[in-house]
Amino acid sequence: MLRKKTLGALLAAGALAFALTACGSGGSEAPAEGGGDESNGGGEAGGLITIIVNDPANPYWKTEGDLASAKAEELGYEATVGAHEGDTNTENTLIDTAIANDSVAIILDPANADGSVGAVKKADEAGIPVFLVNAEINESGIAKAQLVSNNAQGAALGAQEYVKQMEESGTYVELFGAPSDNNAQTRSNGFETVISQYPELEKVGQEVANWDRTEGHNKAQALMQANPDIAGVLAGNDEMALGAIAALKEAGKLDGVVVGGFDGAPDAVEAVKNGEMAYTVLQPVAQFSELAVEMADEFITTGEAPETEKQAIDCILITPDNVDNMVSPFVYEE
Repeated sequence: MLRKKTLGALLAAGALAFALTACGSGGSEAPAEGGGDESNGGGEAGGLITIIVNDPANPYWKTEGDLASAKAEELGYEATVGAHEGDTNTENTLIDTAIANDSVAIILDPANADGSVGAVKKADEAGIPVFLVNAEINESGIAKAQLVSNNAQGAALGAQEYVKQMEESGTYVELFGAPSDNNAQTRSNGFETVISQYPELEKVGQEVANWDRTEGHNKAQALMQANPDIAGVLAGNDEMALGAIAALKEAGKLDGVVVGGFDGAPDAVEAVKNGEMAYTVLQPVAQFSELAVEMADEFITTGEAPETEKQAIDCILITPDNVDNMVSPFVYEE
């Protein structure tokens, strides 16, 4: 998929260890060391891998589930995909079902950095290895791996392009993701680190829009009413950015307003192509969704967990200059 690499090559060259210091709701912890776990694994491939995503109505999370499921079946497993839609109670029920169904591994996009810890512990205590994707939890040593986009790096890429497109001055507003997801604060911090270096760029408003297009539309409307002359909208993901674009169109104000997104979703890619969105930042969902399943397979068959639990994979800035390299949803080829 995106910049295809083998599991070994990705671990050797592409995956970066990271800590929680950039995350707003957690403390700082050193990456947990993995290695062999003689109490689990070391058997034959096969059995059920349970994959739990957030909301497949969002193309990002649908891709996450689809690619993980396809990789599991390619490696000789059965696969089932469930969705918690950001609700920890639903997530807990799905984990209970995975345990009852004798899953050999769980691939989980956690609902909440703190609230998902108990569900992961429950699976681990039942002897089922858990591999987290896309979002992290605020505890190390219970998941075999936590694989995420390098959100700080991606936010810096996006902010640098944003500054360029804004010509280093003007007022803007920010649409913030779900506060329960550490990625939201990490991206916002990354934006601020870059943009704060340009005193003529002024943030005049910020609203939580929970990664959602409808909320992005409504919150953008409210922000525009309070700040009618904004020159930019900076969004923590593409769905919120696309909602803002719809609101700007309705108000007849899209021309001249810089809108930046984050995810690399198909609708955002089209918006970059047609000039409605200045850029998006592609998350490597195609990589980490498949990589998590490959890690699960390695653990099941050899008993070896990744040496570094927490790993981040770099994002790619998508602009009109390279947008044609998006060859399929969330897949970029040089």
